[in-house]
Amino acid sequence: MEAAASKERPKILICTNHSYMLYQFRRELIQKLMETHEVVISMPYVGHEEDFQEMGCKCIETPIDRRGINPVTDLKLIKAYAKMLKEEKPDEVITFSIKPNIYAGFLCGLKKIPYCCNVQGLGTAFQKKGLASFVTLLYKVAFFRVKKVFFENTSNAEEFRKRKIISRDKQVLLKGAGVNLKYYRYCPYTEEDPIRFLFVGRVMKEKGVDELFRASKKLKEIYHDKIEIGMVGFFEDEYKEKVEYLEQEGIIRFYGFQKEVRPFYEKAHCIVLPSYHEGMSNVLLEAASTGRALITTYIPGCKEAVDEGINGYLCKVKSAKSLYRKMHRFIELTKKEREEMGKNGRRKMQAQFDKDKVVEKTVEAILS
Repeated sequence: MEAAASKERPKILICTNHSYMLYQFRRELIQKLMETHEVVISMPYVGHEEDFQEMGCKCIETPIDRRGINPVTDLKLIKAYAKMLKEEKPDEVITFSIKPNIYAGFLCGLKKIPYCCNVQGLGTAFQKKGLASFVTLLYKVAFFRVKKVFFENTSNAEEFRKRKIISRDKQVLLKGAGVNLKYYRYCPYTEEDPIRFLFVGRVMKEKGVDELFRASKKLKEIYHDKIEIGMVGFFEDEYKEKVEYLEQEGIIRFYGFQKEVRPFYEKAHCIVLPSYHEGMSNVLLEAASTGRALITTYIPGCKEAVDEGINGYLCKVKSAKSLYRKMHRFIELTKKEREEMGKNGRRKMQAQFDKDKVVEKTVEAILS
């Protein structure tokens, strides 16, 4: 009788579209939730699923088509979520990214299961008028009974209020996922020559790589071997020939996808991210925590990481000319000035983006 009366730990179900990204940026949050809850994770298996299992999480492989809307595959996903909710009987659900937010969120609302959602950026969905109206409608339906929605920058939160998707009282503004200051420790600059710029991310148009290529070509014509523009990540198919050509010409150095990016931050002097839109750029936070200067666009999700002229520079979005000028300005700094920029970035991360504080605020909202 005593065993029957005792209740197991409450269960949290986490739904996301990428196991690798969840582990990279949210494992500290999950570790904290596991102190009081059983945690089940629904996700496509693209890396780190074994690490989650070793942590003690139950993992459910859930294929998700991350690109576009396909009625057939999306219906399969909805059915998979419905079955999962029935079998797992979670006490609360947390979702990350657009499809889990909408489909799992909608089902949780129907079943009156408490749920919290994370909007990690607006992406392309809100860039096209027709698609934006459709996605707005989906979000309104999915968030009808949502408990809390976490946003990574004020502009995204304001956009959701403007579209009447969600009221202010249900919004929680976070400093992105925060940055683990112990994992991304401060490293003094290494050798000064050449001055190394580094891009980290998917090589795609919306990350501003076209502007970066044009700026890099012009800078290499002036500074030659005095500078290096490195790229870490994987490229979209349309950029394969371009990347290979630029590398052959000595304009960029392409290092491909790297599971461990810290050594690349440490060898760099400045991280460059001319992105068109972000939720909150983890790359910028990690690099600044390592003590590296930043050059990025003046957009929500990027500008928050930079104090102009203090720990880096902000350039105009979609402007190769503006990007070139800021990169040129960085090259012309003295070694001491560059190092001070890096130190200022570390201080800013310590003061504003400490992951421990972000996790604490997130857990407080989830469990309230």
